[in-house]
Amino acid sequence: MPDTAKQAAGRAAARLIVDGMTVGLGTGSTAAFFVEALGERVQSEGLRIRGVPTSNAAGALAARFGIPVVPLSPNALPDITVDGADQVDPHFHLIKGGGGALVQEKIVATSSKEMVVIADASKMTDVLGAFPLPVAVIPYGWETTFGRIAAAFPEAPATLRHRPDGGVFVTDDGLYVLDIHFGPTIADPGALQTQLRTIVGVVESGLFVDIARQVIIGHEDGTWTEAQKK
Repeated sequence: MPDTAKQAAGRAAARLIVDGMTVGLGTGSTAAFFVEALGERVQSEGLRIRGVPTSNAAGALAARFGIPVVPLSPNALPDITVDGADQVDPHFHLIKGGGGALVQEKIVATSSKEMVVIADASKMTDVLGAFPLPVAVIPYGWETTFGRIAAAFPEAPATLRHRPDGGVFVTDDGLYVLDIHFGPTIADPGALQTQLRTIVGVVESGLFVDIARQVIIGHEDGTWTEAQKK
């Protein structure tokens, strides 16, 4: 999908931000277009906002575009978080974490008054599951955690995520990521999320259930559409 669709979604979301807001800044290629468009408004309109980044990369990008950043705290809870997704279903359940920032992304999103998802049309799906589900685990004894996951889900192959240079991928939180192939469909995302959380060593999964309330979809021709959860 060309960047035109991602840019359309990001720019549309930037229009939602008003003066005085604290804004959760998502991570990933689509969220980057949102941060860029928001930075343009800060520079051209004098928009006064605070950004709460969901990753080191998001924080660096915000600084590059002149957006003041603050850490998440009780005094800096986002009015709105704008972030991308790897898959979005008709109930606005998501799979996130393809970039590895799923833990901080979920902490910021669930601390926000509202979460808006921005995506190109290719990310919309009737049912979650075709995209491997990222699961963040504690590095200590990760292989035993892997074994518990394999025992709980014997038909769902899992792999430890690695960097392009072959080293183990480590998140900003110091965690490892297992990519688990539950697809082609996840029948009950909420139940799966609950089950994963009972496994010792699992910190969080990339299932975002009942968190997003609005989705903005960018299209190849530069237009965008939006939908709100009823």
